[in-house]
Amino acid sequence: MIRYDLVCGNGHAFRAWFSSSEAFEHQREEGLVSCPVCGDSRVERQITAPAIPAKGNRRKDEALQVSSSASPAGDDAAQHARLMRQFVREVHAMVRERAEYVGQRFVEEARRRHSEGAVQDQPIWGEATAEDARELREEGIDVVPLPPLPDDRN
Repeated sequence: MIRYDLVCGNGHAFRAWFSSSEAFEHQREEGLVSCPVCGDSRVERQITAPAIPAKGNRRKDEALQVSSSASPAGDDAAQHARLMRQFVREVHAMVRERAEYVGQRFVEEARRRHSEGAVQDQPIWGEATAEDARELREEGIDVVPLPPLPDDRN
């Protein structure tokens, strides 16, 4: 998985995860990546510094100097968890707003639309197993798993 720092055409910065750089480019070209704040699909990657892990042989005082400017790890983790829950809720809301729910018929409907060339007409969402999703991808049908809502896992 790759995390990208993104910015929309209106200047809103946000982060998103993708299975590969090719997946990001494909989803962006299809208009599937949009700003969670304003919905703008003019999305570009921001320049970011690579994450380089600290060396295990670094002296203790050097490690403290490097990390002393950062906020406590617990605060960062809690903030990250809140942002991820908010992001998942926004993704669900966007999918419900823009796509047709086909429920248990998702796999057959995706195949039908793909064979008829009707993929671009109206996006769909529904229920499928991980195995069904893998088979659809192997058939050249683009599918993206929708993460469960945070409240559904409690």
